[in-house]
Amino acid sequence: MQFLNDPKLKITEGGNFLLSNHLTNYSSSISSEKEADKILKKATKNIYKEQRKLYAADNHSLLCVFQAMDAAGKDSTVRHVFTGVNPAGFEVTSFKAPSKEELDHDFLWRCNKAAPGRGMIGIFNRSHYEEVLVCKVHPGYVIGQNIPGIDSIDDLTPTFWDDRYESIRNWENHLAKNGTVILKFFLNVGKDEQKARFLSRIDEEKKNWKFNSGDLKERALWPAYMQAYQDAIQHNASPQAPWYVIPADNKPIMRAMVANIVAETLKNMNLQFPDVGQKEKDEMAVANRVLENE
Repeated sequence: MQFLNDPKLKITEGGNFLLSNHLTNYSSSISSEKEADKILKKATKNIYKEQRKLYAADNHSLLCVFQAMDAAGKDSTVRHVFTGVNPAGFEVTSFKAPSKEELDHDFLWRCNKAAPGRGMIGIFNRSHYEEVLVCKVHPGYVIGQNIPGIDSIDDLTPTFWDDRYESIRNWENHLAKNGTVILKFFLNVGKDEQKARFLSRIDEEKKNWKFNSGDLKERALWPAYMQAYQDAIQHNASPQAPWYVIPADNKPIMRAMVANIVAETLKNMNLQFPDVGQKEKDEMAVANRVLENE
């Protein structure tokens, strides 16, 4: 079972993309949560196997970008999908509000610093797309970036946002040409489901720590966020950096889809353990004799 090329999930040409065409409860061919669990377990085993080759070969990297509205399940998805991977070849970067140092650089600087090196799997929990998502919904954030010529919200013209999309496309293309395989996941949770999850954070004591009253302010801006996501996917979906719109109302199904896509992507990279030359074989033979004679 593969979701890698499911046209209801994968977006490589964004021109005609409409978010309203993507159901938040789409289950594809997964008939039950039990089946989803089986798919997840098989995929995580394959991710582990392929990661060993990726780390050893040291000639490619994998970058997985996760974007979503609050309570969609980004953290738990990363935890379930990448369970068991070798931590030496795995790194998660969570992008919060930019620091003073980060604001003193261009908006891609901090993401470029965090891009995975060869042999690594890198996770962006939120990402460079915050610059065309939250910043588009809250344009005042851009004013605080001290960009020349951007002195007021009136300066944030359509051309400004088009330039940001272009910068992101160029950066992603650059990474792809240098061996980084990019997967971008939008965990598409429905508004009703988000409401239910917020209420559970209030009603269930063990989840109280997750509740943030600020989330309700962002929820009130739901239409603006949906438009921002649609715009971002329309402008920045490409064959070398596709977007996957993953239905997120059912977490087991969501995790199964993401895990399968990651596993199949790694498999299609045709990763191989490095060949060992005759010199190394001779050295191992000598080492073997030494160890056997201890």
